[in-house]
This record gives sequence, C-alpha cells and structure tokens, in this order.
Amino acid sequence: MKNITLSAEESSIERARQIAQARHTTLNAAFREWLRDYSAQQSRTEDFDALMEQLKYVEVDRKYTRDERNER
Repeated sequence: MKNITLSAEESSIERARQIAQARHTTLNAAFREWLRDYSAQQSRTEDFDALMEQLKYVEVDRKYTRDERNER
C-alpha cells in the first residue's frame, strides 16, 4: 500500500474524523473506500456506454403511456 499526503481545512478533517468514528471506522479507511469508489466511476461509465451500444438495435413499435412504463 502506498502513502499519500493531502491538504485540507482543519475543520473539515476534524468533522470527517468525527463522522468516521461514529461509523466505527477510521478516516484512513473511509478515504480508501472513497478512493476505490471514485476510481471505479470511469469503469462503470464505460460499462454503461457499452451496454447502451449493444442495445441500439432495440426498436419501440409505439409510444407507451406513463402507466405502461411504470407497470411492474
């Protein structure tokens, strides 16, 4: 695991520590989770774009009503 140094307002850091403590974790663990999610966003976007490309062939024969679109 690699270390990094960040700069932030002292009040923001303190508030983040309090939130992490309330969630029974550390600020470091919370940041690692955020970084993992943040770095995965591009991959999710690419996956979505690829799915939409695959679904381009789908054609709708008519305009559906709101009730029809919300049917379960």
